[in-house]
Parts: sequence; C-alpha cells; structure tokens
Amino acid sequence: MKILLTGANGYIGMRLLPLLVEQGHEVICAVRSVNRLSVSTEMLKKISVVEIDFLKTLKPGILPKDIDAAYYLIHSMSSSTSDFDEKEALAAKNFNEYLSPTNCKQVIYVGGIANEENLSKHLWSRKNIEETLSNGTASLTVLRAAIIVGSGSASFEIIRDLCEKLPIMVTPRWVKTKCQPIAIRDVLTYLTGVLGNEQCYNDSFDIGGPDVLTYREMMMEYSRFRELNLSIITLPFLSPKISSYWLYFVTSTSYKLALNLVDSMRVEVITQDTRLQKILDVNPISYRKAIELAFKKIKQNQVVSSWKDSMVSGRFRKDLKQYVEVPDHGCVFDKQIIKLNHPEKALENVWSIGGERGWYYANWLWKIRGYIDKIFGGVGLRRGRTHVSKIYEGDALDFWRVILADKKNKRLLLFAEMKVPGEAWLEFKIDSNNVLHQTATFRPRGLWGRLYWYTMLPFHYFIFGGMIRRIAAN
Repeated sequence: MKILLTGANGYIGMRLLPLLVEQGHEVICAVRSVNRLSVSTEMLKKISVVEIDFLKTLKPGILPKDIDAAYYLIHSMSSSTSDFDEKEALAAKNFNEYLSPTNCKQVIYVGGIANEENLSKHLWSRKNIEETLSNGTASLTVLRAAIIVGSGSASFEIIRDLCEKLPIMVTPRWVKTKCQPIAIRDVLTYLTGVLGNEQCYNDSFDIGGPDVLTYREMMMEYSRFRELNLSIITLPFLSPKISSYWLYFVTSTSYKLALNLVDSMRVEVITQDTRLQKILDVNPISYRKAIELAFKKIKQNQVVSSWKDSMVSGRFRKDLKQYVEVPDHGCVFDKQIIKLNHPEKALENVWSIGGERGWYYANWLWKIRGYIDKIFGGVGLRRGRTHVSKIYEGDALDFWRVILADKKNKRLLLFAEMKVPGEAWLEFKIDSNNVLHQTATFRPRGLWGRLYWYTMLPFHYFIFGGMIRRIAAN
C-alpha cells in the first residue's frame, strides 16, 4: 500500500515508520522540514518525503493521487496554552483539503479517550479533530488512547523525572485521578492492525492496557520497579497553575505542556469497550511490563524517539535552515582551536556531548546555568539527549537544538534554546589538518545582550577552553 504518514518525526510516527517499511508499504512522510526527519540514510532511501506545514497556505498537487491510506498523527498541545485547539482544528481541516484529490480510502487517527461529560480542553480538541476528519473523503478509523508508556514518551519521562528526583512528593489532588495507561508497543500493534481492515472503517475504538490505575499508583509502581523509596503527600488546595509550575520545575516538560497536562489529569480516561482488542486478537501489556520494556531500551541506548525532540519543546518554531548559516555581522565570538592526535576519538567525543556524559569541563557550572534557565522559563538541561552517541538534525540536546550534524564532514552545529538576550550558536569542526575548531557565536539583542556576553566572558574563558582540551584528550 502507498501510505501517507503525517507527524513522521513525532514520538509515535518515528516508531511507526520502520514497521510500515518492514511490512513492505510505500511510505510518504509529510514533515514541515526535511531537515527535521531524524532517520538514517538507509531509511531515507526507502521512503519519500514531502514538506507540508498543515497550518499554512495549501500547496496544491504536492501529494500523489494514488495514496491508499493516511495516518494523522499531528497535535499542538505543547505549543500553546491558549489557542492550540484552534491550531489543531486548522491542521485537520487542511489535511482534509490535501487528501481530497487523492484516492485515499482510510485515515487513521490517534485521539484521546473521551468518555466523560466534562472534558479538558485537550481532550475536547482531540474529539473535535475526530469530527473534522470524519468530514473528509476517506473512511476514518480512530484509536482513542489514554497515556502512552514507553521510552521517550512524555508520560513515562515525567513519571520517571518525578520518582527519580523526589523521594518525598507533595502532590496536587489530580494524582488520585484514574487512567488506563497503554504500552507504546500495543499502540503500534493497533495502528498497523487496523490498516486496510474494513471492519475498522468509520469507527472509533478505545485502546488501553489491562490496568486501571491512579497517577499515584503509577508512580508508586514505578518506584517499586526501580526499588526507590517514595512517599507521596496529597494536598487538595494546590491550584492548577501551581501544579503546572511544580511539574515544570521538577521534570523536563515545558510549562505550556505542563499546564495542558494538568488540565487533562483531572479527567478520568478509562476505556469503555474492548472491541478492537478482540478484532485484532491483542493481549495488552501490563503497566509494569511496559516500564520494564522502556528500561530495556534505555539501557541498550535504543530509544527510537522522544517527545523532547519535538520543536515545540523549545523556544523557537522557525525552520532550522534559517540557523545553518552562522552570522558574522554584529556578533561576538569565542574561538578555540587545538591540534588533535586522535581525530576520530575527538569526533566521537563531540558526537557524545551533553546528556549524561555532560560537557566535559565544569559540568557543575552547566548545571547551574540550566537551573537559572528553568527559573526564567527556559528549557533547562533536563531534556538531555535521545541517544548517547547518535545525533540527528533537529534533535534536542540539553538546552541546545541540533542544527547540523554532518559526521562525514566532521561538523556539528548547535543553536541555543536557553533564555538569552540574543541568539547563540556553538560549532565544532575538524578540518583536513586534524585541527578541532570550537566556536561560540553570540548575536546580542541590544545593550542587555552585550552586557550579558561580557559578564559571562570569565566563565567562557574557563569553560570553553577546558571543554576543547578534554574533547581532544579523552
């Protein structure tokens, strides 16, 4: 089958793509920027890629007519606290317009369980998208899921952050809300199982795991699996805004996502039918087993995708291509060079920078900068990196965004997503003479930007000088 995969660089899309290719389907990935599709060169040879921003003016004729099915995996909950529902509605409407000239027979959409009368804004938006997509020309199949558990998923990473960092938690009352978590492996089974299955046309199905748990029970189960001592104290008077700040400062989530998550956590998300489980003969994985599988991927450094790599987890929404050309005019620089005795080892060190390995020199200062960034509403250091040694363009790397990752030409370019009064780049490049060039570029915004740079100069002298020496020596 010829399949259109939207949201191909998202958490689910990145995991669904190789499964579809393995099953012999011809996959067309729709992404806002080709540079944001974090897949291997080998995978790129097996797929087609089209650039479509479903929030912008339509580009007629960009899709082939002979599409058989399409996956709609687009959402905007992390990008806004006010108008994400309007953006989601517009994206779904435009998706229908793009698909209408094609021969597409089925659209598959992952929404949220919406069995309560009083839904959160997030769940209401998901339900509204169902209605919009149902007005399209293709038959619609909706999979309604609660929270998804897997290595790199927002829900799993938030629970992981909370339990690993806080032995004693003072929590809001939403921790008593019940939900029905589902393993990412089961979600993928359902997504591939309904493809082309006419029993599933023009229908919606609740999908969930076998366990109905409160968020408190989920955290306690995680702690038991990890052999952590965890105490949870619930205070009923913590407001949603305070709860959102609490999630934001303790975990790696953005404030916008935290606020929308807290709003949804007051609503029970429990399945009311198991029809699809019977149709596809699926035996759902337990919550504890889902945690176990997630940690296997983490320990083996095989985390395929992470919500943190989403562009909306950072400070800017522009096309990455706009940052590839590092400016000269009006900028200040810190330039370091060093002759390498072992260039290949140094290159591996560059490709492994950040995350658990850190920044090679004065990591405690990097951590302090991360805490300061969080206080002022930035992303902080907690996003880490998805893989310990692999980097793709568009990946989040602590409080940086990977703009260019060209290992063949030995060049890595990062753009700062921390809160700074200007724009900042950090570049590593090894030339043909085996000399490592490390360049920090800062384009200040006004007087405050220049004051910031010159105030930081003493720290830069030690940090950047020590970093390049460690990269070359390790």
